[in-house]
Amino acid sequence: MNENNSYKLPWHPNKIFEIDSDASFNKMALDLFHFQYANNAVYHDYCDLIKIEKNNIDHYSKIPFLPISFFKTHDVKCFEGEPEIVFTSSGTGGINSRHEIFDLKLYEISFMQYFTAYFGDPKDYIFLGLLPSYLERTGSSLIYMVDHLIQASQYSESGFFLNEDEKLLQIIADNKDKKIILFGVTYALLDLLEEYHPDLSGCIILETGGMKGKRKELTKDVLHETLKAGFNVKEIYSEYGMTELLSQAYSTGTQFSCPPWMKFFTREYNDPFNYTQRKSGGINIIDLANIHSCAFIETQDLGKITGDHIEILGRYDNADLRGCNFLVQ
Repeated sequence: MNENNSYKLPWHPNKIFEIDSDASFNKMALDLFHFQYANNAVYHDYCDLIKIEKNNIDHYSKIPFLPISFFKTHDVKCFEGEPEIVFTSSGTGGINSRHEIFDLKLYEISFMQYFTAYFGDPKDYIFLGLLPSYLERTGSSLIYMVDHLIQASQYSESGFFLNEDEKLLQIIADNKDKKIILFGVTYALLDLLEEYHPDLSGCIILETGGMKGKRKELTKDVLHETLKAGFNVKEIYSEYGMTELLSQAYSTGTQFSCPPWMKFFTREYNDPFNYTQRKSGGINIIDLANIHSCAFIETQDLGKITGDHIEILGRYDNADLRGCNFLVQ
């Protein structure tokens, strides 16, 4: 690749967190496209293979998206040498994805800034992590994020709970006057409900999706109605994220919103190069926090865009049951 290292970003990476308009997003997305085309061998070769004329890319909607499966088979990165950390997916079969992280600080700023914008200052919450399938392996980006939030909390009760359901429920019962967020993988929340039928009114329950092969998949509507009734809460919150992304989207119900440095698109089911914003299709994501890997990802998720929000509908047939917040719709 002759152009390797021939294009440098004209701005500091942290500038993406100052995006305040579509114009500023467009400028940085185009700059990042040229940077990654020049410095990411996998993305460069893919763009050439599909015959992209880089000089014709004048808007972020024209930037090509790399199929997410390349994270399983190639080193998708814009740097040489060793990464600061490698995040890996929790796929239930086959080869798991690997995301080599050049700068962990970017990830930390990304999740802390948008969490604060959506929920408020992390120090004001007790964070409880009911994430057994993630705790039982290494390389989880979700565990890294929740651990960072736990460290930011002013409350010593914050922590992860593996095979300690009664201790977790006692902390909730003893702290009714405090703000509590319970991060829970879907099957573990259902296990907690069926075993204890606890009253969690007053808690924010944030399901991260996924049965991880432990239970039959449910529609999001059925799951949320079950959890709301069982835990006596008015809303169930959700997080949408994945190993290959350094940003998250959050929702109450089914409509996810994302930070200003992230955008969702939908593509035709049978034509990955044709985008549609008015009906359901495959989800493509621009995540500008992915500066040193690839910011333009064609996922295997299905969704529907409504205004500034996206509804997650499920996954393509034969796609791995992986990532955060996959639920059949």
